[in-house]
Amino acid sequence: MLKDVTTVSTAGDYRLYLRFEDGAEGVVDLKPRLSFRGVFAPLKDPAYFAKVRVDPELGTIAWPNGADLDPDVLYAWVTGALVLHETEAIP
Repeated sequence: MLKDVTTVSTAGDYRLYLRFEDGAEGVVDLKPRLSFRGVFAPLKDPAYFAKVRVDPELGTIAWPNGADLDPDVLYAWVTGALVLHETEAIP
């Protein structure tokens, strides 16, 4: 599927507005989706969470410490589309 993220901005309380290269857009709430452990621990701080940016090389969002999220998963969260991998097929 691979839809690159082209725009990201904070939408308050661990929510992000995302726009993708195909024009799909929406807000995703990461608070219930992140464990805030390991590389994601710094994101618990709202000021650090707000440092999110688009990494054009990866086609997704990232934070200064290298934390990032799979763009296919983000796309699925925003659009409700299924995430399929190369080895999976639709029955």
